This record gives sequence, structure tokens and C-alpha cells, in this order.
Amino acid sequence: MGIQRAARRAAAAAAVSLLLAPATPWGTPAAARAAAACTAGTGPYQWQLEAFLKRPRDGRQSPADCAAIAAFQRKEGVRPADGYAGLATYRAMLVAQARANPNAAGKCPVTAGKRACVDLGRQLMWVQQQRRVVFGPVPVRSGRAGQTTRTGTFKVYWRNKNHVSTLYANAPMPYAQFFSGGQALHGHPGNLYDGGGSAGCVNLTVDAARRLWDVLRVGDGVVVWGRKPGT
Repeated sequence: MGIQRAARRAAAAAAVSLLLAPATPWGTPAAARAAAACTAGTGPYQWQLEAFLKRPRDGRQSPADCAAIAAFQRKEGVRPADGYAGLATYRAMLVAQARANPNAAGKCPVTAGKRACVDLGRQLMWVQQQRRVVFGPVPVRSGRAGQTTRTGTFKVYWRNKNHVSTLYANAPMPYAQFFSGGQALHGHPGNLYDGGGSAGCVNLTVDAARRLWDVLRVGDGVVVWGRKPGT
């Protein structure tokens, strides 16, 4: 009987030790369950997400890759958080990469006043005042091929919180802040990534456009540079 009790105590101690022992990121029971439940296939931005998340870079989805991508999606608010390396997740990755210092390359001039900085290459924007970032970075959608967003240095010249386009079938343009001949920073209801781009405006999510409305004023600078991929 004493031998049996000793064996049970040893087994219990071993189980506790296993639970408390350091584990690889995907060696924990919760992570193993997450990986097993993640069934999304290989996405078009698989390799980029693997590199960013420090996963084996083979461009092929594994259960552990899927679980890591899904965890990143949940952290960044990407929906659905299904582990698929699609465009929305890739764009969230670009935001995460830029968050510490979006102007690391120095493409947006540093000035005393506030300046909205629009990087067409990364499809990102932020607002800086001198070297301090006071808004963003956030993902944007700029003009499609044939209707590209103008590059250059501009100023916000007119704002309309509830603007409706008279050119494009009365399309809503909430929190519109115009900076160049009818092109504006404004919210885009629905999926920010639908279609091949805007008709020239710089689209933000409606929530981001609402927050940007409280940051910029008429006369604040806007700098646009680069080229949207695919244009």
C-alpha cells in the first residue's frame, strides 16, 4: 500500500513539474489546442508573416504558423482572426513594423506645425508635430491605377464631417479633410481593402478618420510620397 501511495505521489509531482517547466511557444497545452483548431490555408503574404513572427520561413502554412498568425490578428484587431495571411493581416503587419518610428526613413519633413504624412508605398499615414508622432500610423487606401493620389506637399484647405461625393454616385466621405483639388483624407465605410484602390482620395477606416478629425485643422500640412503597389 505504501509503495502505491509513493508511486501516486511521484506521478502527481511529475505532472506538476511538466506543467511548470519552460516550454516552447507552441509547446503549451493552450497553444497546442490553438494550433490544432487553426485550419486556414497558405495565404498570399505567408512568407512575410512568417518572417515577421519569427516562424520558419518556408511560405507554407503549418498549424503552428496558423496559430501564430491568428494570435497576431487578435492582438491587432484583424477580423476574422482565422490565421490566414491575407491583405488585411499584411497591412496590419506594416503598421506594427512602423509603430515605433514610422518616419525612420526621414521621408516626411520635420516641421514646427502638424503635418499629415502619407506613405503610398507602405499604404500608411500618420501625423507628426516636429519629431513627435501625434496620430497613427494607420493603414490607408490610396488611388487606384489611373486615378492615383497626387504626390507633393499640400495643406488642408477644407473640412466637412458629413461630406457626400457629388462625383461618385453620392458616395459617403465621412470626416473628409481636403488637401489637393478634390482629393481628401476621409473615412471609407465597409472594407478598407476592397477593390484596387480609391478614386484618388486617401481612405481610412471610419474610426481612424473620426480620430484624425480631432487632430488636423485647416492649414495643417499634408505630405504624400511614393507609389501605391500595383499602380
